[in-house]
Amino acid sequence: MNHSLKLFAAALAAIGLLAGCSSVSLDEGAKSGTLASEAVNPFEDPSNPLSQRSIYFAFDSYDVASEYAPVVEAHARWLVDHPEASVVVQGNTDERGGREYNLALGQKRSEAVRQRMQLLGVNPDRVEAISFGKEKPVATGSTEEAWAQNRRADIVYQQSDSKN
Repeated sequence: MNHSLKLFAAALAAIGLLAGCSSVSLDEGAKSGTLASEAVNPFEDPSNPLSQRSIYFAFDSYDVASEYAPVVEAHARWLVDHPEASVVVQGNTDERGGREYNLALGQKRSEAVRQRMQLLGVNPDRVEAISFGKEKPVATGSTEEAWAQNRRADIVYQQSDSKN
């Protein structure tokens, strides 16, 4: 019995010695960012709707399609939760149509997004709606694919605190 007590004590001492010699802290993973505890910027996380900042529209339309409602809602929630942040909603059109028509349509698109945000509780003073018409295309060419990419309203944050 005395022998097994000595063996048990030796085993405990060996465990203590090995634990004390460890060069890796138990918290090391959290410090280096290898664990899930590291905060992910929601504006850079593709699975987060905040990473999407463009609302696309059908031809000659300024109705926000239901598929973009979660994007607008996510940005509205962010703005409500971060009163220091503000946005500019930039309305855009494709190349078809005259300059004045496209500026008016782009404005209606940006106003549609702004109005949705207002209805979700965002102070209207924190959302500016402007139009670029056809002046800021993201896609070039005269194809339906290019036109579809240019018919949009972009949500642009003005505050650097939002990390976007």
